[in-house]
Amino acid sequence: MKEVQKFFDRVKDDFALSVKSYSIMVRGWGELGEVVEALKLFDEMFERGFSVDVLAYNNILESFCNAEKMDEAYKLFMKMRSEGPKPDAFTYSIFIHAYCVNDDIHLAFRVLDRMKRYKLVPYVFTYNCIIKKLCKSDKVEDAYQLIDEMINRGVTPDCWSYNTILAFHCDHNEVNLALRLISKMEKNGCLPDQHTYNMVLKMLIKVGRFDRIEKVWESMEDRKFYPSVSTYVVMIHGLCKKKGKLEEACKYFEMMIDEGIPPYGETCELLRNRLIGLGFAEQTWILADKMERSTSCLIQELTNIMRDNKAHVRLRCEEEYSDSDQSLA
Repeated sequence: MKEVQKFFDRVKDDFALSVKSYSIMVRGWGELGEVVEALKLFDEMFERGFSVDVLAYNNILESFCNAEKMDEAYKLFMKMRSEGPKPDAFTYSIFIHAYCVNDDIHLAFRVLDRMKRYKLVPYVFTYNCIIKKLCKSDKVEDAYQLIDEMINRGVTPDCWSYNTILAFHCDHNEVNLALRLISKMEKNGCLPDQHTYNMVLKMLIKVGRFDRIEKVWESMEDRKFYPSVSTYVVMIHGLCKKKGKLEEACKYFEMMIDEGIPPYGETCELLRNRLIGLGFAEQTWILADKMERSTSCLIQELTNIMRDNKAHVRLRCEEEYSDSDQSLA
């Protein structure tokens, strides 16, 4: 950035640099945490007679807030309101984000209320910032109210909005509330994404609600949602830890191979070790043969991992396994 500044200083008197050019420089220094340098350029705009726009103000305000210089930011904001361009929705969003980062949800809501007073509609990411902080503070009911407020104000919640609340339910093993939230997502026109499914599947495996797992998987297929490697990993790794579910883990592994999705090497090792450790070494060869016949070169390359019967395998209750299987079924 220093070299950029040197170039900027060399050409600023020879070329008609605009406010936008200065704003870019202010933002650059601000992102590096160099508020003093950012402020120098901001003040220079006034010295050169520029009409400083809202973007330039937002960039310097964001620099102050990121550096946790909230008093300076507020003073500049008041100057902006009295002398400069009218603050926009992004101006207020900068303060909301800063207050959330500083764990001051009360001030974040005060800024949000001020936006309502000035009839400014917050961005989705502004709401999401508050929702995240509410969930971290165990105020999930307030987060739901914020979702409803978004919809009433014409702001469409995105997957991030819902997934933040879903993560709370999954962390607390609240199966019914999690599944109800997914239904609410769909009703409000937001389709669940990979993270949505991964979180809820992981929770269902953890609490042993295998009946619900089948329904969730079927709903994925009905929506033409195609699981990625991470979703299969959740299923295979999770089922390997549960008593009597090794056969199910193998089923999802085979589905993965059939879809041409290369598994992670550690997934192959985990499944192989569990099978060999429980006396089902022949199953590893069946899976290896299937991998070898795959049209995916990447899957074929992983065949040797599954065939490695010399793996160091111990059948024991490990910290990484919650249950000890006694059979494939």
